Amino acid sequence: MSNKIETLSTVRIQKTDDLYKLVDTLNRTLKEENLMFGMALDEDDRDTAVFTIYRT
Repeated sequence: MSNKIETLSTVRIQKTDDLYKLVDTLNRTLKEENLMFGMALDEDDRDTAVFTIYRT
């Protein structure tokens, strides 16, 4: 059995204070569908968030 994580989509969006709530809700709701969501700040632009969807 493999623990491979596949990146399905990545998008850069304007950072907001509540963006983490969206990522948390998606992870809690869709983990049984083998989906995982991540968010990080863009290294070059701290006002941009990088939102990524993974299949686990």
